[in-house]
Amino acid sequence: MRRREFLGALGGAAVAWPFAAAAQDAGRTYRLGVLTPSPQAAANFRSMLDELRRAGFVDGQNLVIDFRSYGREVERVSEFAAELVKMQVDVIAAGGDFGIRAAQSATTTIPIVGFTDDMVGARLVESLARPGGNTTGVSLLAADLDGKRQDLLIEAVPGLRRMATFADSTTSAAQHLKELENAARTRGVELTVHRIANAKEIESAVEAAIAANAAAFNVLASPLLFANRKTILDRATAQRIPTMFQWPEVAEEGALMGYGPRLTQLWRDSMASQVVKLFRGAKPADLPILQPTIFELALNLKTAKAIGHELPATLVLRADKLIE
Repeated sequence: MRRREFLGALGGAAVAWPFAAAAQDAGRTYRLGVLTPSPQAAANFRSMLDELRRAGFVDGQNLVIDFRSYGREVERVSEFAAELVKMQVDVIAAGGDFGIRAAQSATTTIPIVGFTDDMVGARLVESLARPGGNTTGVSLLAADLDGKRQDLLIEAVPGLRRMATFADSTTSAAQHLKELENAARTRGVELTVHRIANAKEIESAVEAAIAANAAAFNVLASPLLFANRKTILDRATAQRIPTMFQWPEVAEEGALMGYGPRLTQLWRDSMASQVVKLFRGAKPADLPILQPTIFELALNLKTAKAIGHELPATLVLRADKLIE
């Protein structure tokens, strides 16, 4: 089995941190506000804390974390952002379009490190090289990878004739979804798109896909869908439906497939490096937006066996990680 390491465009910052730990102001306590759809116990959040510790910012010593999760309460995201500003945090680490936009509305002075699908396309920053304003962060190329994930899922289910795509109606553009439909049609596959605006609509969307006889599920990039992935996973497994997700980690949780950069490594390397630079006085407008450079295909052979699905040998041989 093969597993690639995400390196990213960090310019050696992670290597240099242990030697630069003394750059913090002696006696100062730094305050980090976190606004994401994931819970505080999520592995990606813990991985960022581990890297901050290596850089000399230790939670409970010279670092205080103010955490807000909006994954199941999207309607409260602005309230949560305002709370972080009121606490006078030094930096806000925000995940997803909703979190970043709420943070930007709440403050124009506190540095924001955003983590979302397309920072420029969502008009959250001016450009990748010069983001401008008080926001920098990580852009995930998510829309660019949706087509690749769709192709991989079609390859994983030989003879597939009908599949379903679950899309966040607040972040997935109609034109993008039409392009996915057209691409599937050229492969002889009928694609039904199920747009979801909030967590309450997920179960009904899954049932509609099942009723439409979809034989595979492609879950597009979305903080909302990620936060509620268990609902989709459980129903898909019960119906023995192969499912593709954005993150390799979700394959480790039970999805048949995951393709993209590693979520935990992005938070550990890219997000943490940006936070450290801002703590040390860098201006967000001067920090280029980072992007993943290495992507991982993870296949869950245990799930394949459980749902009675045989993955093509050619695809298995190309996988970066096999879960057995």
